[in-house]
Amino acid sequence: MHVSEKPDAAVFAVAQSGSVAGDIETNIQRHLRFMELASSQGADLLMFPELSLTGYEPALARELALRTDDPRLQPMRDLARELKLVTLVGAPVRSAIAGEVLIASLVFQAGGELALYYKQHLHNGENTVFSAGDGGAPIDLSSERLGLAICADFTQAAHARNAAEAGATIYAASVLISCGGYVHDAALLSGHARAHRMAVLMANHAGITGGWTSGGRSALWNENGERVAEIPGAEEGLLFAQRAGDGWKATTLEVEI
Repeated sequence: MHVSEKPDAAVFAVAQSGSVAGDIETNIQRHLRFMELASSQGADLLMFPELSLTGYEPALARELALRTDDPRLQPMRDLARELKLVTLVGAPVRSAIAGEVLIASLVFQAGGELALYYKQHLHNGENTVFSAGDGGAPIDLSSERLGLAICADFTQAAHARNAAEAGATIYAASVLISCGGYVHDAALLSGHARAHRMAVLMANHAGITGGWTSGGRSALWNENGERVAEIPGAEEGLLFAQRAGDGWKATTLEVEI
């Protein structure tokens, strides 16, 4: 099931992955396996859910928070370079301010560089552990520009609007959306796609994390706000998307790690 047919059209993948609570080393090995699988199917970019390296575990986040030069991150950085696979990984990250922890997407570039996107908007209660960040630069890949979001970011209409005004053709959101919140949040994401004429990619957790049961159903919406594809349920899987003419084609793959 090799997705790519056009060498000039990038293949974007989202991992609906489960995390072992607080076990960074095990989760890194799981991420490496997802990276290998995504690359074997032709992916040029792979996005994981929010806080995928630790699970969504606010109570553990201060203890687990990483520095960006943590040597445990090197295998993912090396594999991203080896596979030429831009990889977005979720983690709690220590800032330059003592005691401050941010929710971040670590962006391992295909050339070996590391970029960062920091969650700008926090859910109620997250501010007892985390501080709001200042976002980050979009990702340019092939003819596409990805504006990044982490969960509560997309609940703010201005966040999606700012991404579109910065030239985003895809709004890429790494999230934890529960079963109870899925219908509401999916409608928000569809609305951003329709309002700003940009596709939306969403990577949600699989299973249970931090006491929350994920709604799963990681998805792609096209520029009309129509859902093109989703991973059924909340099991682990991969979704692949590629622009095809004036539209999108997408497929999903069950994963057992």
